[in-house]
Amino acid sequence: MYETIKWPEEMRPSRSPIHFTNELEVAASVETIWSLLTDPDAWPSFYPGVQHVHLLDGHERFGAGTRFETNLAGQDVYASVQEFEPMTRIAWGGYPKAAEHSKAYHAWIITPTANGCHLWTEETMRGPHWIELARQAPDIFWLTHEKLLRDIAEVAVAREKSGA
Repeated sequence: MYETIKWPEEMRPSRSPIHFTNELEVAASVETIWSLLTDPDAWPSFYPGVQHVHLLDGHERFGAGTRFETNLAGQDVYASVQEFEPMTRIAWGGYPKAAEHSKAYHAWIITPTANGCHLWTEETMRGPHWIELARQAPDIFWLTHEKLLRDIAEVAVAREKSGA
């Protein structure tokens, strides 16, 4: 059975107007997927729309409590790592800098399989900023995460084939 997400109370799916899940079987190791998710320099290679990730407080890689700034979903975002279990799960919570009252919580769970790993991502969003974006394009967040999963899988498989 797959792990469950340790939702902050205010971001639980039952309390969030926007909630979606995406999953994919990936023919790459847990270690490769984990290395991509925890390396801020790798994010632009697979994360749709991400051009930069700036870790705060002198961190070089993601870890428990790491604060960071990036551009997700076309938004300048401030976030921090809320869950961090190496090779298993990572989750961050944050908000767009232009709308601090609109929150998001994005979790990843990686489970080894016989042919690589099962990658599960789930996100909740609340607040007027995210709701307005969802009104304009109701499936935009889900579709973006579908692309995100395909892209991270492609980068991971290529990385393993090249031996990098």
